[in-house]
Amino acid sequence: MITYIKQHTQLSETSIQNTIQLLNEDCTVPFISRYRKERTGNLDEVQIGDIVKFKEQFEALEKRKSTVLKALEEQEVLTPELKKKIEAAQDLTTLEDLYLPYKKSRKTKAEKARQNGLEPLAKIIMAQNANDVESIAFKYAKEAINSVDDALEGARHIIAEWINERTDIRNNIRYQLERFAAISTKVVKTKSSDEAAQKFKDYFDWEESLSRIPSHRFLAILRAEKEGFIRVKIEIDDERALNKIEQRIIKSNNDCAQQIEQAIKDAYKRLLLPSLSNEALQIAKEKADDAAISVFAKNLKQLLLGSPLGEKRVLAIDPGFRTGCKVVCLDAQGQLKYNETIYPHAPKNDSVGAMKKISSLADAYKIEAIAIGNGTASRETEALIRKIRFKNDIQVFVVSEAGASIYSASKIAREEFPDYDVTVRGAVSIGRRLQDPLAELVKIDAKSIGVGQYQHDVDQTKLQKALESVVENCVNAVGVNINTASKSLLSYVSGIGPKLAENILNYRSENGAFPSRTEIKKVPRLGDKAFEQGAAFLRIKDAKNPLDDSAVHPESYGLVESMAKDLGKSVQDLIGNKEMLQNINLKNYCTDSVGLPTLQDIVNELEKPGLDIREKAKVFTFNQNVKTINDLHEGQLLPGIVNNITNFGCFVDVGIKESGLIHVSNLSDSFVKDVNEHVHLHQQVIVKVLDVDIPRKRIQLKLHK
Repeated sequence: MITYIKQHTQLSETSIQNTIQLLNEDCTVPFISRYRKERTGNLDEVQIGDIVKFKEQFEALEKRKSTVLKALEEQEVLTPELKKKIEAAQDLTTLEDLYLPYKKSRKTKAEKARQNGLEPLAKIIMAQNANDVESIAFKYAKEAINSVDDALEGARHIIAEWINERTDIRNNIRYQLERFAAISTKVVKTKSSDEAAQKFKDYFDWEESLSRIPSHRFLAILRAEKEGFIRVKIEIDDERALNKIEQRIIKSNNDCAQQIEQAIKDAYKRLLLPSLSNEALQIAKEKADDAAISVFAKNLKQLLLGSPLGEKRVLAIDPGFRTGCKVVCLDAQGQLKYNETIYPHAPKNDSVGAMKKISSLADAYKIEAIAIGNGTASRETEALIRKIRFKNDIQVFVVSEAGASIYSASKIAREEFPDYDVTVRGAVSIGRRLQDPLAELVKIDAKSIGVGQYQHDVDQTKLQKALESVVENCVNAVGVNINTASKSLLSYVSGIGPKLAENILNYRSENGAFPSRTEIKKVPRLGDKAFEQGAAFLRIKDAKNPLDDSAVHPESYGLVESMAKDLGKSVQDLIGNKEMLQNINLKNYCTDSVGLPTLQDIVNELEKPGLDIREKAKVFTFNQNVKTINDLHEGQLLPGIVNNITNFGCFVDVGIKESGLIHVSNLSDSFVKDVNEHVHLHQQVIVKVLDVDIPRKRIQLKLHK
């Protein structure tokens, strides 16, 4: 396993070995990356995640090897040489090629020919020594074999199967598919005029190198095929492929060679190409999936680590026209204090009454910020709010509604607000995601947040795993206030999980707030291992021990106390005292298990304990003169917010229904390798309008420096 992981990651053997040991001890990735740096050689969570991935791959390979060996033993065909080859196989493809000749398959043409006694004839032909093959074949034309032609055809079927089972031939065609394959499409004429087909119009008759096709285009083509608008084909140069096979097999220029040539064509067309082109398509799909999942994961991370406003009293509005705007007032901890519906827009147009109501609610609940959902009627509602003259300085934010409707109808929302309908829950979610995007967004299935590309087309298990890993890493990077966190947030804390999160909530409701980290051990079923894994990610505000509101692990409290004692100070005196902390000689505190990386982390944390790694939320205003796509024109400079990132560019909300695209070529004057190096999700940017296609509702933008 260590060798296998090392080949794929290029990490040191010691780092891999120690990381695997920690994983086998049920340690989590966030815990290992943060608190076991000496053991891993300072690996980060991405490198540890790679070790996890290749460990699982290796285990799956070993499991399959075991199944194959058992099947071969049962068939009594396992030779020492074959066993050695199987045990040495480094990937599933090689393993399956070795197993292919022995697979119990349905009745094939070759199997039928064997049953009719034609295998000796096939062997004679493959030996390529006979000149008069037809006279030899005549001897086999008996019983079920009616003629010489039937005998030769049967022998060719057996030869074709042998050719199909040859690893060197399969690998040569794989190489050609990998290097030279083209993916081509043909439109299904009966469906080409369908309205749903028009978004795939670019791919109606398309051809491109399979190795170079971008993931988003490949996934779009597969979706168009799935929906029945096009047919997809993988092609290579058949003549070259056949020549390569012939060069490996045909060693004579007689009757046998002619028969083998026919068998090669049959093997290629009927067995090799269909199987291996499907395999190539599957490999391309896996690569496209990985690329799409990577984009989704990066976007989700940026979204979850979006700027929080913090503990402020918020008035949140879920805007609407006919059904009105749902208004809620939340306290600084996100608790619902009041809700009402106002009707400032058509058809009721009670803007005066709505403004009075908002103004009085702002006074009554000492509102510090207003959050407006960015859906229908958002711009109109924002314009209304900006007309109100509040007594105090109130910041106004437009907040992404992505996934709010999913949350409002979910089991979590029903448990939180059993007495309120979905509209109230949706408005609360909008307000809370301004206060703390991470705490609110963890309640929503990540796939429903809508910051990926083709997320429904990729491997769902792989996607779910990747997104859960992102959520877990984000939650633990920020840390969680155990006395205010929801069950959803707590369940992502290292070592906790849904069941313990529920036990924490029950303990909190029965006993009140946790006064210290030590108290966490009293939670039912929360044992030493869970405490070790999770305690440092759980924060206790205003605790007696100031380290309880820091990322310093309880196992290191003694070290901090020793540092303070040696300086003749208290732990409280050390906190925030940068000058004093910088003068500590950390080498004096190194032990067998604690080295400089951990000690440096401790000092960094003491300088700014509990510091939120996220930026603070900033107010943003769209161009008030731009209300619809018709208000846009070429050359215009507009403020916007990045609302989605893909491999081919990013989408920007400029305050209208349609988002504009900054194509990767318009992000910079130099080559762009990774879109995320130039923009991040929810970044406030200035864009230049390059082109407006009103009929297709497409807007082309350029990032303005």
